[in-house]
Amino acid sequence: MGFNMRARLRQAGIEVTGFDRNPEVTDVETIDALVAELQAPRIIWVMVPSGAITDSVIAELGEKLSPGDLVIDGGNSRFTEDQKHAAELAEKSIKFLDCGVSGGIWGLENGYGLMAGGSDEDIETAMPIFDALRPEGDRADSFVHVGGVGAGHYAKMVHNGIEYGLMQSYAEGYELLAAKDIVKDLPGTFRAWQKGTVVRSWLLDLMVKALDEDPGLAAIDDYVEDSGEGRWTVEEAIASAVPVPAITAALYARFASREDNSPAMRMVSALRNQFGGHATKPAK
Repeated sequence: MGFNMRARLRQAGIEVTGFDRNPEVTDVETIDALVAELQAPRIIWVMVPSGAITDSVIAELGEKLSPGDLVIDGGNSRFTEDQKHAAELAEKSIKFLDCGVSGGIWGLENGYGLMAGGSDEDIETAMPIFDALRPEGDRADSFVHVGGVGAGHYAKMVHNGIEYGLMQSYAEGYELLAAKDIVKDLPGTFRAWQKGTVVRSWLLDLMVKALDEDPGLAAIDDYVEDSGEGRWTVEEAIASAVPVPAITAALYARFASREDNSPAMRMVSALRNQFGGHATKPAK
């Protein structure tokens, strides 16, 4: 995603210098070179896996950036980590925003849905970047300043929890249709739902695409990973005493997929690959 986001920003006329450990996609060889390449006050967008990697990158940036610089964490960090990172950088007078990003591998072409957390002043500073990344049209349709630090990632967490439930519903419908011998055109059934029906969506379009590429999903194992956001959503629901049975069941179905052979879970795995480029396991 970070590679595609760099390309989309450049298409909008924004000068971007990128650092990645992969020499085939990086512009500079080190973070020191990245910092030296940019004029202060700098804006640094961090797009790395959540957890220890994000912690280490932000800690390193805290040692190398200057007061007044701004760091944006666009990965899928847990919202509770944002307050820690903001406080860590604030000690060095470095600003911080968190931004939930949705769009997956299609964001370069279609734009990204953005959910940001932080101060009004810092949001305004970064707004040209947000405007370049989001889809064309009304800003309110694809960008939201959710609230203070952590709010953007909290919104993205709930977004991903909903995504779990939606994918599971489509996948279970797929398995039920596939189990009935009177259904002769399974891909065509889903294709017929793409326009004019209440269940039409981009996920449904990707489901049809997955079936066009592999009608029986024979190349995909039914083992489905979970990135953490679904778990965090359920944990937050428990902490807030908010019932989320559909999201919880979808998360548990992923756990069950690691034990049983399931056509529905092969479809969930296929959908994760279609929208986010998430790796699938080859069929056993």
